[in-house]
Amino acid sequence: MDTIPIPLETRYLVPFNLKRIPHAYTDVLIIGGGISGIRAAMGVDHQLETIIVTKDVIDISNSAWAQGGIAGVLDPTDKTANHVADTLTAGKGLCDQRVVEHVINAAPELIGELVKYGAQFDLDGKELALTQEGGHSHRRIVHALGDATGKEVMRALIKEVRELEHVQIWEKTFTIDLLTHQNRCVGAIVWNPQHGKTFVWAKQTILATGGAGQMYRESTNPEIATADGHALAFRAGAVVSDMEMMQFHPTVLYIAGGSRHLISEAVRGEGAYLRNSRGERFMPEYHDLAELAPRDEVSLAITDQMEKTQHPCVYLDLKHLGRELIAQRFPNIARMCAKFGLDLANDLIPVRPGAHYMIGGLKVDLQARTSLPGLWAAGEVTSSGLHGANRLASNSLLEGLYYGKLAGEGASFSAMNVPDVFTAWPVNALNTSTELPDDELNVVDLRNSLTSMMSRKNGIVRNAWGMTEALDQVLFWDRYVSRHVFTTVSGWELQNMLLVAKLMLTSALQRTESRGVHYRKDFPETSPDWVRHVNLVAEKR
Repeated sequence: MDTIPIPLETRYLVPFNLKRIPHAYTDVLIIGGGISGIRAAMGVDHQLETIIVTKDVIDISNSAWAQGGIAGVLDPTDKTANHVADTLTAGKGLCDQRVVEHVINAAPELIGELVKYGAQFDLDGKELALTQEGGHSHRRIVHALGDATGKEVMRALIKEVRELEHVQIWEKTFTIDLLTHQNRCVGAIVWNPQHGKTFVWAKQTILATGGAGQMYRESTNPEIATADGHALAFRAGAVVSDMEMMQFHPTVLYIAGGSRHLISEAVRGEGAYLRNSRGERFMPEYHDLAELAPRDEVSLAITDQMEKTQHPCVYLDLKHLGRELIAQRFPNIARMCAKFGLDLANDLIPVRPGAHYMIGGLKVDLQARTSLPGLWAAGEVTSSGLHGANRLASNSLLEGLYYGKLAGEGASFSAMNVPDVFTAWPVNALNTSTELPDDELNVVDLRNSLTSMMSRKNGIVRNAWGMTEALDQVLFWDRYVSRHVFTTVSGWELQNMLLVAKLMLTSALQRTESRGVHYRKDFPETSPDWVRHVNLVAEKR
């Protein structure tokens, strides 16, 4: 499909004067400290100075929150072709088969590298323990600490990267915008409370900022997942693709007043049932794989049951699994549920779908290059072609490892061929915004209104009327919010979220069919005319 130009209210969120802001220079700049960013840093040549910029502390990322595991063919009874087939089936026709084959083939080696770096996966005797999750035909998921794989993997990788002398880690540092000169990415402008704004000029830049779950009221993502990378790359001129494809995880703990904790797919992989408010097991009615159906199918089924029963959630039933298995496999989930007086081995656990994984993002090629020269990208901020219209469980950390490694090595090679030039390029900081008094905008109220509306109008079930109404409202909010020059992270996050909401709604309105995580009540069938992607780019001024 042709790339659709989208009007942009402002190129840079803040005005700046090159003579009044400190400058830093590096060979490679990595924005994001999750699995993709850390793995990218490990792929950069030791002769090259590297800076990792993280929005929060290095330990907080979507990657660290991942529970289930990493998928890879390690069982002799399984085959790589099976994993490829399962990924393509889940992706509902939108996967790039070349990408799928490359990533899946690399999985065993990437998992082996993690073991070499010190990641301690759960064992079955002397072999890696494997479990099964929704959409997988075989047991091929390696996991750690029972149900805290991301935490253990990130511990090992962060330890490794901290020992690299050529790598600096700037924590609690927010990236406001990418800097561009002559249609090329040349670094970024960042901010932190200690130093204020800083220009970071880089020979090559890698974007690994993660996802966009906080676009929705119900989400499994940490508070940092506000789609910042999607927004700043779009403002810089990079093409984004498949922005309508937000995956909702079927089972998020639903406790009034409590934060929305993920209940891993592995719980159903080990045999848990889903029951409605009447106690009826319902998934066999919707799919031959029952509770092990792909995530999009399970989320739709749960939504349908909630509507039929007029009940705000459904329930996970683990009682038949036995207390010993539950304690061994799901210790962290059990502890989290216990805080609310729930016993995994004895109680029905209230769950409902929540925004989980952003499939859409920066369009990247097989080498992790974006459409903007000088900018590479990896992980959840990208649309690589691996996931198609629905991500297969436990392929996300795998993608982060694969493309993080590619981005790091590719950016390293390119930076090696660029001579040191300590120049502040004359970037065009056009920003006609005016600074309004802070009390004229209630950022918290606007953000709550946005996330609630996205959940209602662009959630699991969509239609043209609701999305058009939502887009009109977003455009209205954006017109006056974009006029405000914020000096706080919360303000910049709101501006990013409004831009990404516009992109998501525009893409969703374009795709007049239902496919994977994109379900339209007014176009419930999957159309062969839509085996293509929706690409968007900022309209040139």
